[in-house]
Parts: sequence; C-alpha cells; structure tokens
Amino acid sequence: MALPKTRLLVYILRRLLLLIPVLSGLLIIMFILSNVVSDPVNAYITVRTSPAEIEQIRHAHHFDAPVFVQFFYYLVDVLRGDWGLSTSLQYEPVTSAVVRLFPATAELAIVAIIIQIVLGIPLGVISALKKDKALDHSSRLLALSGSSLPVFWLGLIFQYVLFYGLKSANLPYLPSEGRVSYSVLVAHPLHTITGFYLFDSLITGNLPVFQDALVHIIMPAFVLGFAGLGLVTRITRSSMLEVMRQDYITSARAKGLPERIVVYKHALKNAIIPTITIVGLSFGVTLGGAPITETIFSWPGLGNWAASAILNADRAAVLAFALVAATIIILINLVVDILYSLADPRVGYA
Repeated sequence: MALPKTRLLVYILRRLLLLIPVLSGLLIIMFILSNVVSDPVNAYITVRTSPAEIEQIRHAHHFDAPVFVQFFYYLVDVLRGDWGLSTSLQYEPVTSAVVRLFPATAELAIVAIIIQIVLGIPLGVISALKKDKALDHSSRLLALSGSSLPVFWLGLIFQYVLFYGLKSANLPYLPSEGRVSYSVLVAHPLHTITGFYLFDSLITGNLPVFQDALVHIIMPAFVLGFAGLGLVTRITRSSMLEVMRQDYITSARAKGLPERIVVYKHALKNAIIPTITIVGLSFGVTLGGAPITETIFSWPGLGNWAASAILNADRAAVLAFALVAATIIILINLVVDILYSLADPRVGYA
C-alpha cells in the first residue's frame, strides 16, 4: 500500500530536520580549512586599504577572535542571508552571485539528466533484451566509456571535433563556449524571468535566442551527462536482466501478453527503482555544479565560479558553494526516496 500522507509528511519533516546537523558539520569542516588556506580579511580589503583600516575590519568582523567565535558569527550572518563578499567576482555579495549563477548550472544539469534518461534507459532495456548480441556489446562499451573517460579530456575532444574540426571544414558546427552568442542577444534582447535561457526565450517567443541557446548547451550537457549515461545504461541493463528472470514475467508471457506489455509494463516498472537512485544522485551532484565541464566550456554557472574561487582563495565563495551543493544533494536524495513509494507501493519508511 502506498504511504499514508501523514506518515510521508512526518518522514519528510524528519529528513529536513537532519539537514541542520549535516550542514552544520560540513560548514565547521569547511570553515576551519578555509581559515588555514587564506586570511578571511582579504575579502574586505583592496590595495588602497591602510594597515589601520585592515585592523579595524579584522576587529569589526571578529577575525581577531578564536576560530569557534568566528564560526558563530559566520553562522549568524549566513542565517541572516549575509554570506560575505566574493573576491573572484570583484567583491560582489555571495548571495547575489548564487542567485545569478544558479539558473545556468540548473539548466545545464536538467538538460544533462534528460540526455541520460532519454538515451540511457532505452539503451539499458535494449541491451538486456539483446543480451550477448552485437547491440548489447555496443551499449556496454558505451557505458564503460562513460565511466572511464575523464570529463576534461572528453570535453576537449568534443570541442576539437564539433567546433574546430567542423568549422575548419566549413560545415555547421556547435559553439564551444558560453550560453548564448552576444550578437544574438544584442539583436534579440532576452527578457529574463527565471534565468533559464531556454525556458525564458521559449515562453516570450524569442525563437532566435532559444535556437542559439539550444545549440550552445548541447556539447556541455552531453559531456556532463556522458558519465551518468553509462551508469544509467549499466544499472538499467542489470536490473532488467534480473527482473526478466522472475516468475511473474514467465507467467505474463504464458498468458499470451504481447512482449511489449511484458517488457515495459511489468519488467521495466519493477526494474526502474535502481535507475531512479542513480539518476537522482547524478542530478544532485550535477546540480551542485560541474566545475570541470563549466570551466572548459566557459559556462557561467556555479561550477565555473567555484573553480575560479578555489584558484583565487575566495573563501566566502567556496563556503557558499559547499553549502549550496550539499543542500541540493540532500534534498535530491529526499526526492528520490519519495519517488520510490510512487514507483513501488511496497516501499515503506519507518
């Protein structure tokens, strides 16, 4: 029987309350490490700041206090929405940077997950149905490649072939960087509503920007989703092989049900739960930011910002990125657990 609503609400509330100790522990670790790496006062000073002013800033922000006192004041500021200033973004407030950059990463992650689902699940099903045949070996090779090829290498290969190679051959090519061409935005200004270029341009009828944003996102989304694509394919294949050996599948075939009904209504419905886990976890990690992919394709998202922040010892930005990424992953795990009960009514929670 499906989860009663009250029981589900209690479970969700309990999981949300667990966010507090988990995020607190993460922040403590990151805060201590960031204090070791760089002086927190650096985010508040410039080349024109005098030594006396530096000491005033240090005292005003409690940077001259013991580390546990500093953490207490930092936690109070975080709860108030003051996450500090980002030195890697010309001292922009971290909260505004997160709000501004998050839609780019979210859009990239959503397209990457769609690619994983649309390609990975059918490949896994077909691979299971064609076990030990040429199609099965091909899909398994693709899955192995996705799990073993480094993301940075794959991204550079895609850029070399689909941008430089096609462009030098005077063939249609995919853009190698950015979310949309500057010339297209100048000619067709985009009215941003959500920050998702594909969605905003579509609902406002700005088709030139939609088409340009779509071709820009293809390469980074596929590179970002390729590792997950292989994993989704492998998990779906092994789950399908296990389910197809069950007695109820044999009974369904004995009743004379069409193979399509047996595979997609009976087998896939029961085999999809492990895939939901992989897709959910992959989406959480991807949504938390993909520094390598975003850096290679100059994608203006959280991952690119985090990579720049690490290189520039931008303490406030690194702490904020860790907090946002951890929150996203925990919430996605919660959503995955809830989806279990929808995919399989036998699943229950204590």
